[in-house]
Amino acid sequence: MSGRTPPGPPLTAGPALFRQLVADRLGMLTTAAERYGDAVKLTIGPKSLYFFNHPDHAKHVLADNSGNYHKGLGLAEARQAIGDGLLTSEGGLWRRQRQTVQPVFQNRRIARQAEAIGREAAKLVDRLRAREGGGPVDVAQEMTALTLGVLGRTVLDADLDAFASIGHSFEAVQDQAMFDMVSLNRVPSWLPLPKRLRFRRALRDLHRVADDLVAQRFGGYDGDGDDVVSRIVAASREDGLQRIREELITLLLAGHETTASTLSWTFHLVGEHPEVRERLHAEAVAVLGDRLPVYEDLHRLKYTAMVLEEVMRLYPPVWALPRRAVADDEVGGYRVPAGADVMISPYTLHRHPRFWDEPDRFVPERFDPDAPAGRPRYAYIPFGAGPRFCVGNHLGMMEAAFVVAMVFRDLRLTAVPGHRAVPEPMLSLRIRGGLPMTVSPVTVRRPEAVPAR
Repeated sequence: MSGRTPPGPPLTAGPALFRQLVADRLGMLTTAAERYGDAVKLTIGPKSLYFFNHPDHAKHVLADNSGNYHKGLGLAEARQAIGDGLLTSEGGLWRRQRQTVQPVFQNRRIARQAEAIGREAAKLVDRLRAREGGGPVDVAQEMTALTLGVLGRTVLDADLDAFASIGHSFEAVQDQAMFDMVSLNRVPSWLPLPKRLRFRRALRDLHRVADDLVAQRFGGYDGDGDDVVSRIVAASREDGLQRIREELITLLLAGHETTASTLSWTFHLVGEHPEVRERLHAEAVAVLGDRLPVYEDLHRLKYTAMVLEEVMRLYPPVWALPRRAVADDEVGGYRVPAGADVMISPYTLHRHPRFWDEPDRFVPERFDPDAPAGRPRYAYIPFGAGPRFCVGNHLGMMEAAFVVAMVFRDLRLTAVPGHRAVPEPMLSLRIRGGLPMTVSPVTVRRPEAVPAR
């Protein structure tokens, strides 16, 4: 195998790197890129992590030679928790699963879901409005409830309001997956640690939710049978209930977590930039007036889309794309041996100073569609890239745009003084401890709008 070995910290730095892996994963990757460049070898105990941070590297690993890279660090541990769903499966199984759910996310079907998303967003606005002048509301928690509601109405054709425990159960599952990753799987699973016991309870709860969704299809279900649950049941019936459970749990997790993360970070960042908030409000008033959004409004909410894209640049919902090399390879002139753990991080790639001016600043105008981007395609990959590009990206963007427009049209959210929004890199990039904000009404709003049709 040709190529060089990437530079990196000496072996003696292993204990310090392990502490960073546990306490500050984003800081570990950011520091590595700053000190050693676009290709870094990080040796942590028995593992060597090959960290690549250039658009060409991302293109090679995620697209050009994607067949050589299976899901890796973190997602391998998640497989122990949630099984072989679309997020963690490989090869022929993954292709069959993708083919099963793909039709649900086609543009024609998504366009028909605009009304359901608008109704769920209106319910969110009503819930927030009820808190006007009161104490802080945890916006991150509200976003989880909202995105689960939208997922149920649009993709699963089910009412998830009855499963209030889903959000807490997924939190426990992610906590265990990350614990297994940072402990390098050296803690026996049979030890009755509180985290492990919480995980087991959560998994039982998620199995119950999946079983109930399946049971609905054999009971009084009166839908059109074109939703994800019906498709998965039909495609996986011969594989048994466990496979159906794994696929449904994965879709429940992936289908709400990333959008909830993006929305939470949006409210945080906009709260810090009043001028952005005013522009969002003005655009929402001009486009929507007093009505609910319709699918055609997506291209009219131009500034809203710019804001969301900049939010996902700074805080990509999927902060890491870990892979494991199947066979020897060469990336950017550097050797990657078979079995090596490889990391592509949208978080660091989106802040690469060679491709982004003032990369830590929040500047939505970077994504003005009328201005030339002037950057490589793979410098911005909030939905991943290559064959495993996020299947639900279009639905997620429509949901986020409609929610942002409706909330900022009617309400003003203000951060609680002294609260710091700290990133928590789990399977998605969450805000640690939630996002407390106070709610107040907007003072002026004109009802004129662009016609809906």
